[in-house]
Amino acid sequence: MIGKSKDRAAAAIAEASRRHRIPLTARQREVLWHRAQGLTGPQIARVLSLAVSTVSHRERYIVHALEARNITHAVHLATVEGLIGRYADCGDRAAYLRHWRRGEVACPACKAANARHQAERRASAQPGAVTRELTP
Repeated sequence: MIGKSKDRAAAAIAEASRRHRIPLTARQREVLWHRAQGLTGPQIARVLSLAVSTVSHRERYIVHALEARNITHAVHLATVEGLIGRYADCGDRAAYLRHWRRGEVACPACKAANARHQAERRASAQPGAVTRELTP
């Protein structure tokens, strides 16, 4: 019976990750990260210099964007899907490089940011570009 509930939970997570989701902004990921660290709404507001109502509004948007039942479920989904990482600014190229310099294994959010960066670099490189070769 326990195995079946784990299978259902895994299937629900897989189904949730397949659905099209509204992307979160960096500030929304930051609010979500602070919530994942255990801070309350007023504490998050104090840390980010926001009004408590602004934090509450952003959390409601996060729950809607991730199609979660509540903010705790949104934190769980974001952690499973790699939207938030170990640090508040995880999810961009600079954070990926910080992991690399420290010899850490990069979190999924930073790996995804690095993959986006690499794809953009490949797309911007023009295959037919003529370069001058230096001859001695």
